[in-house]
This record gives sequence, structure tokens and C-alpha cells, in this order.
Amino acid sequence: MDVVSQRAGWSRLPLRAAAFVVLTCTAILGVSGWREWSAREAVLKGAETEMANVARSLTQHAEDSLDLLDSGVVGVVSRLEMDGTDPATIGKLRNLLEARKKAVARIHSLAIIDDKGNWLTSSGAVTSTLSDDEFFRHHEFSPRREAYVGRPVKSLMDGEWVVTLSRRFNKLDGSFGGVVLATISANYLSHFYEQFEIGRNSSVTLVHGDGLIIARSPSNDKFVGRSVADTPLFRDPTLQRPGGAYHFRSLLDGLERVSFFKRSGRYPLVLLATVDKEELLAPWRAAAISRMLYVLALVMLIAIIGAVLVRQLQRGQRMAAALSEKEAHFRLLAEGSSDMVTRIGLDERLRYVSPSSVRVVGWRANQLIGTQALAGIHPDDQPQVQAIVDAMKRGEKDEARVTYRNAHRLNSEVWLESTMRVTREDNGAVDGVVAISRDITEQKKLETRLETLAIEDSLTGLANRRRFDERLNEEWARAYRDRSSLALLMIDVDHFKAYNDEYGHPAGDACLRVVAKILSAEMQRAGDLAARYGGEEFAMLLPNTDAAGCARIGERIRRAIRAADLVHTSNQASSCVTASLGGAACRPALERTAGGALLVEAADRALYTAKASGRDRLMMAGEVTNLLPKASGF
Repeated sequence: MDVVSQRAGWSRLPLRAAAFVVLTCTAILGVSGWREWSAREAVLKGAETEMANVARSLTQHAEDSLDLLDSGVVGVVSRLEMDGTDPATIGKLRNLLEARKKAVARIHSLAIIDDKGNWLTSSGAVTSTLSDDEFFRHHEFSPRREAYVGRPVKSLMDGEWVVTLSRRFNKLDGSFGGVVLATISANYLSHFYEQFEIGRNSSVTLVHGDGLIIARSPSNDKFVGRSVADTPLFRDPTLQRPGGAYHFRSLLDGLERVSFFKRSGRYPLVLLATVDKEELLAPWRAAAISRMLYVLALVMLIAIIGAVLVRQLQRGQRMAAALSEKEAHFRLLAEGSSDMVTRIGLDERLRYVSPSSVRVVGWRANQLIGTQALAGIHPDDQPQVQAIVDAMKRGEKDEARVTYRNAHRLNSEVWLESTMRVTREDNGAVDGVVAISRDITEQKKLETRLETLAIEDSLTGLANRRRFDERLNEEWARAYRDRSSLALLMIDVDHFKAYNDEYGHPAGDACLRVVAKILSAEMQRAGDLAARYGGEEFAMLLPNTDAAGCARIGERIRRAIRAADLVHTSNQASSCVTASLGGAACRPALERTAGGALLVEAADRALYTAKASGRDRLMMAGEVTNLLPKASGF
């Protein structure tokens, strides 16, 4: 009976093999066709990604170029509004503009235009006025002070196509005083784009927000100034987003293109990077034909696949035996590791703990098995670890790494770094998590120490210059949002070099520590910050403080330093250590074109005036305004 059954089984093998061959051939052809189509889509997606990277990079380059122009324009505007447009000032600015143009290749021209449209200074001799130009009319009729990027125009100096960036400046009475203009040549942008080798028929085009082409590579001279405002990129509502892929047939050269567009978030610019679709897919077509020939050859070898399948079944049996052996190897490795290895069940209880737990957390393995895995984690870190474990139990993560504080039997608390990975049953269901944990307490202590050294002055214990600059920017932004005031005191120890020369550097260091202690005592609010600005100069940042409050605090500091009664015979006015202080306060929300650096400059000028007026006194920036011609030497 067994022989009959065996023969019947052998007789059915040809039919089974034929069915297997047909099904396999159908599956192979179907999968191959799907794979080739996926490969084609991958080529297109890859081109979109490459174009996206090019578009983002070149958009950033355009924004950086305009930012570079704007930084110079802002400085000129500030100077004009402070000193006016008298010939001497214009002469100095002409030299400054010439020097900046020579130093920065991307700057085509820099010019100052008065309220009638006449050129006050420029990098070339131009006789015509600009009163009818778009950017001039914009600034003349709009009181807004931000930079304005105009449409591409031909330069009056050399006929090149340029893109303009301009800012308005006001007269002393607040009325329109004129325009500071900077330009970038379209040829510069086009030559820069030529550096990107993205395909034989590729192109990069920078377009103004209203649809006029600013620059293009290749054939910049042919296309610059042309309008593409009627294309879907500017008309289709679905394309009016910050960026995205865009497949189209170009109206400029008639080629079907794969592209990515990026709209600048800060300027009216659109960057379009494209590649020829036919050129892009040509390598894929050649490769697809070759691959399909290989597939046909593979179908002829299906008979061999049958034998391979049998061997795979035998291999599967050997693998099952190997899995059991691997479990034994796992325990051997876990017990020999210096790191603590644990296995966590779906009920979040410890199923296995390696012997190294004594070294890591102070508890023996048999004391931990069966307990809650997260029981010893610090309450502040527990939600983070719990969220990761929950995600792994749901199968959303296969592995993760997390750092947290954990209770130690002897040392109260240690920092652990755990690498966790899910384990699964044969059917793929998650059945637990394996965690490998190591003690990184010493590493954390070192990191904390390094963080402290990075923001603290080692001599005085106050914040250092780096921390001061960071907090100044933070408090300026906060005051701007809250529409509150921000004050700053600059403190300089009088004749400190003479003090060092007379009493020695150790005494000088002790003097600075006394001053630092006085400043620390004045930090009565959480937001106040005292810092060593440099050498014998200190700074005190006072959020939510007006000029009067700043003056009161400054006067207290001045008196406290004098009251410390540190002998200083070289300070003939008082024979003791004294300090000069300069203060400034403002409301950032009302200073649209200012920044934290200008607050420092105002306080520093006040400090300079205090020193020039005899030292051992406080001067506020409002007082400096009246003394500025005398103090600055103008």
C-alpha cells in the first residue's frame, strides 16, 4: 500500500511541476513588469528629488545674495538717517559703496537716490532720474521700511539685466528722504547656475513673483525679462504652494520636462529646476530591455528552481534547529557581557536579567526578575521610556535607544543608556522587548561640566560673552513679542590697567571678583543676567526694565563698587576702585530696524561718555544724545 501511494505521488509530480512552472512564470512576468514600472517611477522620483535639492540650494543662494545686499543697504540707510545727505556724508558713502562693490563679486551696483529720483551717488555716472521707476514709486508712497525686491530691469549704467533690492530712508522729520538701491546682475546668477551639472537639456530659471524671468541657465540673454505669468505655475491653484514637483511641456523650448519649483518664503522669487524627461528616461529604457531579456532566460531555468525549493525546505529544518542553539548562545553572551541585558514581556515585567545587573543597578538578577521593568526609572524620564515601550509593543518600532535616570541600590541614582529591540514569534507577532543597558553616569557628569564651562566665566563665575550674546538675542525677541522694554548696563572698572600694574594680577583678579559679587547681588529677578563682557568690562541685561529703573540699578552698582573701598592710589579722583557705567533702554517692538547689537552700541556710547566726563558716574543713552558731537569728535 505504501508503494502504491508513493508511486501515485511520483505520478502527480509532473502535473504539479507544470502548474508550478506556469504559476512561477506568470508571477515572474507580473513582478518584472511591476518592477520595471516602479523603476521608471523611481527614476522620475529621483529626478524630482535631485531637482528639489537644486531648487532649495539655489533658492537659498538667491536669498543669501539678497540678504548680503540688504545688510549693506541697512547700514547705509542708518547712516543717512543719522547724518543726513550733506556732501561730506555722501562722499564717504560713495567710497564705502565702491569698496563694497569691489569686495563682493555678486553686487552689480549700489546707489543712493534722493526724494526726487536723482542719483546722489552710484558706482557709475548716470544722468537720468528714477522717479518713475517701480521701486522708487513703491517707497515714495509706502511708509513701510522693509526691503523691496523689484522686477528685473535693464541697468541704466551698462544695459545689463538686473534684479533690484531697495530700502527707503527718511529725513529727520520722518518724511520720505529717498532710496538706497542695490542690484544683482542676471548674468551673475546665470553663470552661477551653470556650475550645476544636472543634465544635457536641463535648465535652472529664477522668476520674479509676477512671472518675469530674472535669470536662466542656459540661454540667459534669450529668456531674461520674458514673462511666464500665463503658465500653470502661476495660474493653477494647486501649484500655489511653497514648493513641489511639476511636470510640464516648456513654452520656452518645447521640451517635456520633470522639474521642481521652490518659492522663497522671504522674497518674491520662484526657482524652477528642470531636466528633459526623454533624456532622463533613456537609460531606464535601455536597462529595462536588458532586464526583460534576463527574465525570459530565467523562465527557462524554472526546472532548476524546483530542486532549489526542495533544498530550501531542508534548509528550513536546519534553521529551526539552529534557532534553539541561538537561544543558548544568547544566554551565554548576555551572561558574559558587562552591560545589563534584560528581556521585557508584554506585561512589562522582567522575564530575564543578566548577572551584570549587580554592577549596573546594584540588584541581583533573581531580585529583579518578575518586577516591573520601568519601576526604577526617574518619574521625569518615565513618560518618555513608557512611550517608546508602548510603541514597540504595538509594532510601530523595531528598535530604539533611550537615555534616562534610574534608581541604584547603593548610589541613589545612575544614568543609563538602553538599546531596545523587539522580539517576535514565528507568526510575526511581537512577544517582548530585549534591552541592553549600560551605565553612562560619568559621561553625563562630564557633559554637564562641559556645558557649564561653555557659558560661564571661570574667573568671576558670571556668564561669559557667549552666554551674554545668546541671552541678548533671546530677550530681544521676547521683548519684541511681549511689547515690553529691555535695558542694558555696561560697567567698566576705572584705570584697571594701572591697578594691575601697581598691585599685580592676583590683586586685579580679586578686584574683578568683588565687582562680580556686587553684580550678582543685583540680579534680583530670574530674567536678569550679569556677564563678564571682556577684560575689566561687565554687562548687565535687565528685561522688563525702563530707563528709570535701569538708572536706579546702575547707580546702586556704582555706589556699591565705591563702597567696597578697594584701595587704588592711581585713581587720583577717589583713591579707591570705582567704575563708570553706561545704560540704555528701549522697546524692541518700536525699533523696527534695530537689533540687540544697537542696544549694546547705545550703552557702550553712554559708557564712553561717562568715562570722558570724569569717570565714577552713570550715563544713560538719552543723556548721550546731547553730548554725542563732543564725545564722538564729529
